[in-house]
Amino acid sequence: MKNLSKLGVVIFIGASLMCQNISAQENTDALKTVISNLEGINSTLRHRIDVLEKNIDDLMWFQRLGDIAYIDKLYMTGPPLWKEKNKNAQGAGNPTKFWSYVFIPKNIDPSQKYPLIVLPHGGVHADFTTYYTHIVRELIAQGYIIVAAEYRGSTGYGESHYKKIDYGGLETEDVYASRNYMIENYDIVDGNRVGIIGWSHGGLIALFNIFDHPESYQVAYAGVPVCDLIARMGYKDQEYRDLYEADYHIGESADDNVEEYKRRSPAWNTHKMKDTPLLIHTNTNDADVNVLEVEHLIKSLKADDKKFEYKIYQDIPGGHSFNRTDTKKALEIRVEIYEFLAKQLNPPNPIENVKELRKAAYRY
Repeated sequence: MKNLSKLGVVIFIGASLMCQNISAQENTDALKTVISNLEGINSTLRHRIDVLEKNIDDLMWFQRLGDIAYIDKLYMTGPPLWKEKNKNAQGAGNPTKFWSYVFIPKNIDPSQKYPLIVLPHGGVHADFTTYYTHIVRELIAQGYIIVAAEYRGSTGYGESHYKKIDYGGLETEDVYASRNYMIENYDIVDGNRVGIIGWSHGGLIALFNIFDHPESYQVAYAGVPVCDLIARMGYKDQEYRDLYEADYHIGESADDNVEEYKRRSPAWNTHKMKDTPLLIHTNTNDADVNVLEVEHLIKSLKADDKKFEYKIYQDIPGGHSFNRTDTKKALEIRVEIYEFLAKQLNPPNPIENVKELRKAAYRY
């Protein structure tokens, strides 16, 4: 209500200026101020709406998974910000705080240990939502414990968290911190059976986690992963590039600082990969992550003589979300993904066919 009141005042002032007998230059300068104020109010309202949407979606998790899983959100910490406005200010250099979702099967035996799936969400600025309901249900049915970090830059937690974004940077360490938190704090988690899976931006995070911490993961899956930010800046528009060039983020274009964009791109860092079993999927009609990015990753891994598995699907319906939808083909592909994970993680109730997948999602 406070912001709506401010909005009304700003609009009133703007209208009044149009009626006053002042010079054209004064009128222009005053209107620029009004527009700037409106933009600030709009930004604040957008973040408040994101928080509201997040709170509503959190309730939906309990409605949609409460029958089979214990659901919680945990507050934890990752590394300090990579870019501090004032390094001498009080609190500068403190760990970054963020929330993580935790899903635990209700039918677990507390005396046993269970495999862990680390599941980072996608999007430049986005969050972990009930979009993943069926995937989480399918994992829970197999006996996996899941942690999904709302790493720095995620939406739904206000402007401050939003502006902590570090795409391809320390956000990957937030996700790694969520993995470590689960092992350190839950006796039911088997630290020797940990997998990481992600799509799109989440796929990038999965790749960097096994590149930087190969000893910590027994398997990884990267679906339609963002792989090459330099190429990406070339085929996206300026509105998209602005998300990276913002002063609170990278602050420079790929043209101005190509090395920084290479540092944040898995395709330029494949030499760091060790021997973590890795499966990569992409789709030729993906309108978000162009297949050329993933092809660059695949060629780089091959050039570095790395062992991995991959499939380039041809024009599967769904584009960027082709194996996250609920089509029969998508379910068949998810069965393949789960079989790949199960070879390394040995869940108590592995899914082996679409019928079992359907039962996990719908209970019949």
